[in-house]
Amino acid sequence: MGSKSAAKKGKAKVAKLPKKKCCVSTTRCKRCPIRMLKEGTLPSGYTVKKRRLVKVEVTTGSKKSGKKGATKAA
Repeated sequence: MGSKSAAKKGKAKVAKLPKKKCCVSTTRCKRCPIRMLKEGTLPSGYTVKKRRLVKVEVTTGSKKSGKKGATKAA
């Protein structure tokens, strides 16, 4: 009888991850990746490309060491 209320108190509310693919509904659902991206609630490390959830790889880009606009002197 009292166990239901005790069980609810012990559980922490966990944010759900977005759906892997947008359902293309005009009224966006709560887990829509497009809506979450627009609101800024999309988890870090994720982005949306072509209505699909994509994991972003963080790369440390090494730039080529070259002079920009350098030409040979004749």
